[in-house]
Amino acid sequence: MSGPLPPAAALRRIAFLLERAREPSYRVQAFRTAATVIDGLDAAALDLKIATNTLKDLKGVGPKTAAVVVQAHKGEVPDYLTKLEEDLAELVPLADDVAEFRAALRGDLHVHSDWSDGGSPIREMAEAALALGHEYMALTDHSPRLTVANGLTAARLERQLDEVAALNEELAPFRILTGIECDINADGSLDQTDELLGRLDVVVASVHSDLRADAKSMTARMLTAIANPHTDVLGHCTGRLVIGRRQRDGTQKPRPESQFDADAVFAACVEFGTAVEINSRPERLDPPKRLLRQAVEAGCDFAIDTDAHAPGQLDWQGNGCERAVECGVDPDRVVNTWPADRLLDWTG
Repeated sequence: MSGPLPPAAALRRIAFLLERAREPSYRVQAFRTAATVIDGLDAAALDLKIATNTLKDLKGVGPKTAAVVVQAHKGEVPDYLTKLEEDLAELVPLADDVAEFRAALRGDLHVHSDWSDGGSPIREMAEAALALGHEYMALTDHSPRLTVANGLTAARLERQLDEVAALNEELAPFRILTGIECDINADGSLDQTDELLGRLDVVVASVHSDLRADAKSMTARMLTAIANPHTDVLGHCTGRLVIGRRQRDGTQKPRPESQFDADAVFAACVEFGTAVEINSRPERLDPPKRLLRQAVEAGCDFAIDTDAHAPGQLDWQGNGCERAVECGVDPDRVVNTWPADRLLDWTG
C-alpha cells in the first residue's frame, strides 16, 4: 500500500491505478487534470484554498479529487487511494514497479507539434512535458517526404530551430531538444540533409512507407538506416497498428507487423549505438513483447517514447514502462532515464 504522498502525486497514482484497471478514460483524466491544477498552485495558495474550502472552485477539481487533496495535504493516505489499492491488490505490485520505472524517466524523445501533424504549438507541448516533471523533450516533427503529415522541408526545419532556441531561453532549465522523426527511404537513406541532421540533438528514424515489403528488402533498408551515424533511435520498428485510428486524411485500419530479420536489426542497433524505441501509443505498442524481449537479450539500449501528437498524450509513457517491466528492460539501458548532458554525449 502507498504511504503518504503529496497531493498531486496522490492524484496521479490514483489515475495510474484506474488506468491499469482499464477504467473509463474520463475517470482517469479527471484525476490527471486535477493533479495538473494542483501542481500550478504554490504552497500558500493551496493552504488558502483548503482553509477556505474553495478547492472545488478551481476548474478541473471536483468533490472526489478535492477530498484526495485535503487528506494528502494533511499527510494522510487518501481514503479513495486506500480503497482503490485494496480493490486492485493483485495489480499493485506491478503498478509499483511501473510507477518506479516511470519516475526514472527524465524526458520524451518522440514528440510532434502543429508544425507537422501534431495538434498543438511547441510551447504547449513543452509546458505539458514540464508539468509532468520532465527535464527535457525532443521535438521530432516529420521529415519532408511524409507530405500527408505536413513534413518539414529543410527551410521550415531551419525556422523551427530558431523558434526552439527562443523558447529554450524562456523555459530554462527545462530544455526542448532539437530533433526530427526522419523517414527511412526505400534505400535506407534518411529523408533530410546531412548538414541539418548533424545540427539536431535527436534523430528518430522510422519506416512509414512500403511497410509490406519482403523481409530481405526491409531488413536491408533498416540496417542501412541504423548504421547511419545520425540515427539515434529506431522508431516503432514493426510499423504495426493494433487498433484503427483517425488521421487528418481519414481512418486507418489495424495493420500487421512489417517483416524483417530481428536478430540482424537488433545486433546492428547494439553495434552502432542506436536505441530501440518502445513506442507507447495505444494503437502501436511497438515492438511487440516477443521482439522487445529479443532486443533485451541482444543487449540493446531503449527509448520509452509517447510519439505524442497532443499535450495529453505525453502521459502515455506508462504504457511503455509497463511493457518494459514485463520484458525485463534495465532502466539504465533506457536513454531517456539519463540526464540531458549524458544523453547528448551519447547522441553526439
